[in-house]
Amino acid sequence: MEEVKHSKNFIEEFIEEDMRTKEPRVQTRFPPEPNGYLHIGHAKALAIDFGMAEQYGGICNLRYDDTNPSKEDVEYVDAIQADIQWLGFQWNEILFGSSYFDQCYDLAVKLIKKGVAYVDELTKEDMRAYRGTLTQPGKNSPYRDRPAEESLDLFARMRAGEFEDGAKTLRAKIDMASPNINMRDPALYRIKHVRHHQTGDKWCIYPMYDFAHPIQDAIEGVTHSLCSLEYEAHRPLYNWVVDQCEFDPKPRQIEFARLNITDTIMSKRYLRRLVEEGYVSGWDDPRMPTLCGMRRRGFTAAAIRDFLERVGVAKADSVVDFAMLEHCVREDLNENAARRMAVLDPVLVEIDNWDEGKYEDVTLENHPNHPELGSRTVRFGKRAYIERDDFAEVPPSKFFRLKPDGEVRLKGAYIIKCVGLEKNEDGTVTKIHCTYDPASHSGEDARKVKGTLHWLNVDDAVAAEFRLYDTLMKSESAEQDEEEEETAVEKDFVDRLNPDSLTTMKGVVEPALDGVPEGERYQFMREGYFCADRDGKPGAPVFNRTVGLKDSYKA
Repeated sequence: MEEVKHSKNFIEEFIEEDMRTKEPRVQTRFPPEPNGYLHIGHAKALAIDFGMAEQYGGICNLRYDDTNPSKEDVEYVDAIQADIQWLGFQWNEILFGSSYFDQCYDLAVKLIKKGVAYVDELTKEDMRAYRGTLTQPGKNSPYRDRPAEESLDLFARMRAGEFEDGAKTLRAKIDMASPNINMRDPALYRIKHVRHHQTGDKWCIYPMYDFAHPIQDAIEGVTHSLCSLEYEAHRPLYNWVVDQCEFDPKPRQIEFARLNITDTIMSKRYLRRLVEEGYVSGWDDPRMPTLCGMRRRGFTAAAIRDFLERVGVAKADSVVDFAMLEHCVREDLNENAARRMAVLDPVLVEIDNWDEGKYEDVTLENHPNHPELGSRTVRFGKRAYIERDDFAEVPPSKFFRLKPDGEVRLKGAYIIKCVGLEKNEDGTVTKIHCTYDPASHSGEDARKVKGTLHWLNVDDAVAAEFRLYDTLMKSESAEQDEEEEETAVEKDFVDRLNPDSLTTMKGVVEPALDGVPEGERYQFMREGYFCADRDGKPGAPVFNRTVGLKDSYKA
């Protein structure tokens, strides 16, 4: 049998080239900023970072990019670790960018002494005006040529806390006429009198990401700094910092396309607004694209990893249909989730020719493809709940569920026939009267009917709440540019919220589902895949619909 060869992506090609021509080892890092919870977009990045190291026998460190203390918190540090482990990845070491603040400061001093960095006093607005545009060069700051000794003195005083936020900035001296706007004397340090969650009040100046990140990579021995495509224009600055700081060997930055999903916006700023302004119940609201939200909704780690593998690694941005993610989740749960019966919108069925107080045990398999999972027993009696949508007084064409004078089978039990109705004053059906065929017990009779309904015995059914989810935002397509995305959010944030993103229903479930642990997943027959929520209590379980049974994704 001919061996199927794996088609290498461009990152694998770069790594294998480096392993042939440079030192034969691979070290990566996953560098999240601890200012929010990880979302599905981060999952792609961490899968690439950890996956490449694993594939080539290397290591991947978890390094928190905590150079901006304004919105960072230990809560996010802990949550990020939990999400990474849930996805099935394990870091070599846990590191913090703040641990390198002393080295970053010393290297900044070195660059001032070399004459390639200076302390600037332009305001943020003036600095923006001096920078120029994409079509026009910038102009030099009036402080650009100040003596190194003066910049050294001012930089030391910045560290000592003599100046207010924004009063002074340390900038690289590169080229204000560069076609790459990131190379027009970018900021290396800014003043921020903010307490840091790791270093406390030791520092009131903090390095910029573009300065700190390459230094951290080089100190740790990272061979391949894998990052998303928006950092491609920053790569010359990354290399400039590594070269000017005189590191050897030098890490290599490689960019890949971000993950964009239809009707899903993945800006931390946007997600924070959803949480802080109360549009969702929290970071783990099952409508959120956060990993903790998806986990609470019932998505599995295996399904998310399968989805990321199918998306693959690309150089160009594209938009993936959310239905593809649902397809991966559905495939995994179809194979692994036990079957149970639940009625989300109950209507009462009474079997007139069944004796009051009589019950029969009905045996149902827990999974049609896994007999090793065994079976369970539920009781069948005179009264049962069925789904209201499974009955139609005036049925449409090809309606194979229950209707006047029509017959259906109740799953695992008997064939019943509708013989009458009871209604309330507004015409709503309150009770369906039926008879059953005693000779039609499931598995014992050759007579067939087209419709089979799930049901629950009234005397055993447990009241439950069901939460059905739709996309949180309604939009034509996913946002592909973060700056445009955030601008759009500011303009029409409320208008774009989907008022039907959450529907709550009150129904019933099998008694065996009362008190199941949070996170347990099931296929509710004919309804979809559901996950037990932490809000459930004994006698009042709550289930989140993970995904429906119908698959709209075309592979």
